[in-house]
Amino acid sequence: MSMLPDRVLRAIAPLLQEISFNAGEIIVVSDEQIDRLYILQEGQVEIQGKTENYCLLTGSIVNLKEILLQQPAKNTVKTLTQAKFLYLGTDKFRDLIQQYPEVSQIFSQQLAQEIDELSSQLIFEQERQSILRPYLITKAKRGIIGKSRYAVRLRQDVKKATDDQGSVLIFGEPGLEKDNLAALIHYSSSTRREAIIKVDCGTLQASGSELFGREGGKLGLIEALGKGTLILNNIQDLPSELLNPVVQLLKTQTYISVNRSSTPPAQKICQARLILISEKTISPINSLVSHLIKVPPLRVRKSDLADQINYYISIISRRKRINKPHITPEALRKLQGYDFPNNLRELQNLTERAIVQLSGESELTEEIIWPSKSKKQQFRLNLLNAYPRLRYFLRSAWWPDRINYGITLTAFPIIIAILFFGPQTRDQNFALNLFWAWWWPLILIGFPFVGRLWCSVCPFMIYGEVTQKLSVWLFPNHQLKSWPRETAEKWGGWFLFGLFTLILLWEELWELPNTAYLSACLLLLITAGAMICSAIFERRFWCRYLCPIGGMNGMFAKLSMTELRAQQGTCSAECTTYQCYKGGPQKGEGLETNGCPLYSHPAQLQDNRDCVLCMTCLKACPHRSVKLNLRPPGIELWTTHQPRLYEVALLFLLLDTVFLHKLPEINTILSLGLDLTNFWIHLSFSIVILSLPVILPLMGYGIIKLAFYWNKKTLCRSFVELAYGYLPLALMANLAYYLPLGLGEGGRILPLTMATFGLNGGNLPIFVAHPAVITFLQGVSLIFGVICAIILSQKISRQSFRSFIPQHLSIIGLGILFWWIV
Repeated sequence: MSMLPDRVLRAIAPLLQEISFNAGEIIVVSDEQIDRLYILQEGQVEIQGKTENYCLLTGSIVNLKEILLQQPAKNTVKTLTQAKFLYLGTDKFRDLIQQYPEVSQIFSQQLAQEIDELSSQLIFEQERQSILRPYLITKAKRGIIGKSRYAVRLRQDVKKATDDQGSVLIFGEPGLEKDNLAALIHYSSSTRREAIIKVDCGTLQASGSELFGREGGKLGLIEALGKGTLILNNIQDLPSELLNPVVQLLKTQTYISVNRSSTPPAQKICQARLILISEKTISPINSLVSHLIKVPPLRVRKSDLADQINYYISIISRRKRINKPHITPEALRKLQGYDFPNNLRELQNLTERAIVQLSGESELTEEIIWPSKSKKQQFRLNLLNAYPRLRYFLRSAWWPDRINYGITLTAFPIIIAILFFGPQTRDQNFALNLFWAWWWPLILIGFPFVGRLWCSVCPFMIYGEVTQKLSVWLFPNHQLKSWPRETAEKWGGWFLFGLFTLILLWEELWELPNTAYLSACLLLLITAGAMICSAIFERRFWCRYLCPIGGMNGMFAKLSMTELRAQQGTCSAECTTYQCYKGGPQKGEGLETNGCPLYSHPAQLQDNRDCVLCMTCLKACPHRSVKLNLRPPGIELWTTHQPRLYEVALLFLLLDTVFLHKLPEINTILSLGLDLTNFWIHLSFSIVILSLPVILPLMGYGIIKLAFYWNKKTLCRSFVELAYGYLPLALMANLAYYLPLGLGEGGRILPLTMATFGLNGGNLPIFVAHPAVITFLQGVSLIFGVICAIILSQKISRQSFRSFIPQHLSIIGLGILFWWIV
């Protein structure tokens, strides 16, 4: 009206009348005929449109356009507070229009101007839509499924990100549907009506024109998006040229269009919300975003697996228009034992594949679900599933309790008594024969097959357990101490190394293999250590950290072709009591136990060092998670193994033990002429022999290190890691030494037993091998040890064969030395 001439306004003014309305009154009803033109003088008035509501400012005119175009009311007009208007009847206003044609002319001009503006907006909107259409996300696929603490925390993070319009970085492994989380954030926010687009950073041009647009040319995505949400997917693949512009965008919410002219373009303001998606955090960006959301991988959310797979079953069944099948507990356990490297994407594909194979059945069974095997599960055969009777035996009271408390507990003191009071030489005392000609060869042969199985029936710890039970019974107020784990981890290995060294020197200097009472003292010494530790500490502290025999067993057990493990997924998803670790009452098919004696959880074991195969975890587990696997021998040494310096020291100590056992032969071969009857000469020569052979492996490693430095190759693995390659040679060399005892003397056990008690056993049979056979088997053992050591070294090094020839030559050199003296 301000554009009308004064004479028209002077004609209108006298005709205007005042009118008041109370709050909440409806002045105009949509789609009804209009009888008045209103001008708002004061008060709050709301226009209730079909798409949106808005309030009028003072001086606003109501119904002008409808009267001029002779149309019914488009919107409802309602007072929010008491309001005053000036009004003019429709008929009088139309008479004025006819009397003063300037009103229609000015309105037509304004209408034409609005049409031009709308046309420009329409063209811009069409261009905007054509730019955004390939990138649009129309909806979020799904919410966050699951009830685990990870799912709850993820929901909280998403909810927090929706409370403001700050930038977000979502990071996590591939296949976690991080773009769906970004869509959830957008559609849960106040800008949900705006557009949301996803751009793959790996496909962006290095110039950035696609994002930022060109000056005077095509719109960029940011400008076209307006107040919507921009998802930059796979930000780790962003061209390096665009990193600084994106950092500036996050810092200042401004950007510069691509410009080819010399005149620098003006900065533009970004109104869009930025959500960045990455497989890892990006250091220049982390501190710039308002919200940092880490998406946990599926392998740590195994308790959500049942909900996830049931969701996928539902949507796939609905899409295929079939009845919804259900998954069996066995199939679910199989899935929980898998790590899902491709996370939710892999689970969805696996579920769809299983449903395709279903062929009308109502159950997804274990046979239909077949995920790929992770590295930890490759080449494994669960013997407990293959041989159900083995499971039954290992869960029975016979293993190992009845054997320990019915046989070992009684037999051990008898053996000790015979060693003390019987004949003192190995050719007359069957107990001495059992220890040196039977136990040593058999335990060495057993390591590659059953690992640390001997520790389950070891008499040392049986008496340790008896001592522990008696101490608790006799002194009810006596509280067994918790393990000093940190100190034990740091020094326990070196303690058992030192103790083993002293035992070896004692064995050599006092001729333990042929002195019965000294052998008994050795057994009692180790038993005393177990009993003392058991009276002080809970469970088997001695076995895990201090026992010299246990340290040797744990090291050689790494070469075993069997392993006891548990399905990590099943344990994390279904187990809440950890009875296999802590112990507890019977639950389901799980039996009552006191927990793992070595405080090891079968799902967390990385090698066989701390598992004595007592099967406590198998008995306690109510979810059938525990597995006894057949596997490639020693596979953990090049996959999950954690090297330890004290173990390497023990390894070379055992390697050099073979030389120690052959001191007289070395003295003779080298023509040293040393008087080994002299204690101090004998001791000095023993220490030298225990120390010198390790020089060969150190020289081999030094040459490898020098070659890597000279050729400027990737970093060479440490000596501690590579030293485990000598483990098969150490085992086979010791076996080659003990074979003459086992095959030459072990078979004389029957007449020896009679001779021990002063009886004549000359007529009893003996079973001994021909010396040529023993020599042949010694040679085969050494050759096999050298070959396996070279193969294992190559596996551990993960380098070309040529790069590690010096270590292979040192292995062959040691093999030749063993051949020479053994």
